[in-house]
Amino acid sequence: MNNQTRVRKAVFPVAGLGTRFLPATKASPKEMLPVVDKPLIQYAVEEAYEAGIRDMIFVTGRSKRAIEDHFDTAYELENELERAGKHAMLDLVRSISPADMNCLFVRQPRSLGLGHAVLCAEPLVGDEPFAVILADDLMTGDNGGPGVMAQMTAAFQKQGRSLLAVQEVPLEQTKRYGIVKGEPAGGPLMRIDEIVEKPAPEVAPSRMGVAGRYVLTPRIFDEIRNQPKGVGGEIQLTDAIERLMQHETIYAFQYAGKRYDCGSKEGFLQATVELALQHADVGSSFRDYLKTLSL
Repeated sequence: MNNQTRVRKAVFPVAGLGTRFLPATKASPKEMLPVVDKPLIQYAVEEAYEAGIRDMIFVTGRSKRAIEDHFDTAYELENELERAGKHAMLDLVRSISPADMNCLFVRQPRSLGLGHAVLCAEPLVGDEPFAVILADDLMTGDNGGPGVMAQMTAAFQKQGRSLLAVQEVPLEQTKRYGIVKGEPAGGPLMRIDEIVEKPAPEVAPSRMGVAGRYVLTPRIFDEIRNQPKGVGGEIQLTDAIERLMQHETIYAFQYAGKRYDCGSKEGFLQATVELALQHADVGSSFRDYLKTLSL
């Protein structure tokens, strides 16, 4: 495996304001909202770590210091737990940032879109392939199988081409997603012929929506840098990917797993209930509680 196919870095765009969760996100980052007992951003980082990625690059904004603090060493907390003999809890706290994981932070000074957020990470990514993970999309593998990013990095090692995670979405929801159209390319891969950002249902080229996972080649930075603003007056990553298609083959990747749209209240609640049911400590008792409800 060479550096052209090994994915060692992941970019987490976390500068958004989280307006759909106000007032909870007025002073706290939306990425720190907990699902059962872990914040959304930790699920995303753990998914990247499972995929063999060790450099975690966070593109942050104002009022996002809680994310930096979460992945930093908490000396006072660790000393208190050690003094109290709470070794299991101490191990849990220390496991948030394994010794071989690097957390790097860069600011996005203005909210100019996802494409711009990715471009802000260029000095830390350099000239190598990288992952982009949107923490709003909490994603799990099938039945304890490998996570979505682990599936994608394994595919990238074979193909060496940019990959976008996709799933079929209801027709009326195409205006929420980047939508792709393409030809089957074997297994979970589809060679993309067309990609459109948030099309209306009547003009959507398909129902295959891009989920919040990407593996991209470094040429994407040049495309972002030289593109005009797109939908919503923002610099869209989808537009840069469309331009990249003129130079490189790009594949859609139909992952095995489940996605929870935790950028919406409904998806966040679904993730909370389903992951609580799977939780080793509370799953059984929580299931019993749900059975007592009159629904």
